[in-house]
Amino acid sequence: MTPRGFYDPWSAWGAFCGPGFGFRGRRGGRRRSRVFEKGDLKYMILRLLEEKPMHGYEVMQRLEEEAGGFYSASPGSVYPVLQMLQDEGYLSSEEIDGKRVYALTEAGRDFLKRHRDRVKGVADRVSDFGDAFAGRGMGDVTRAFVRLAQISFERATESVSDTESLRRLCDILEGAAREIDGMGRAAK
Repeated sequence: MTPRGFYDPWSAWGAFCGPGFGFRGRRGGRRRSRVFEKGDLKYMILRLLEEKPMHGYEVMQRLEEEAGGFYSASPGSVYPVLQMLQDEGYLSSEEIDGKRVYALTEAGRDFLKRHRDRVKGVADRVSDFGDAFAGRGMGDVTRAFVRLAQISFERATESVSDTESLRRLCDILEGAAREIDGMGRAAK
């Protein structure tokens, strides 16, 4: 169970909105919630390593920061890309204080220069992703949503053997969903 007061907006929206959840990008078009399209992670990693050499966990932290905290890269997605970029000659690595630290090579810098537009596009999409959840009042909505999810789950687990309380909780949540859905229909 999530600790009381813990605020993790991405997991709340991502878990409850499901696949296909989208948002409006900077240019006003509809975009999917997927942060990285196939092959894009390498551009972000190279861009981050252009700033300074980093170990893999640092890269994962910086990716999360770039997305405003609304994306967490997994070791299973980052380390294979680091290895691939090293195999292609775009990165070098060395062991420092027990950690493998990756640095951009000249070939990596040349690759970034040749693909600067693509790198910028990926960086903009990552920024849009974070803005969609935190900007324009969405932070307050997300916090309210997280609180609703937390308290609903707590009351449900406290009442697991009380079918009347569970029914009442379900009715309250369904009523709120209908009211919110009606709000969207009225706006159209």
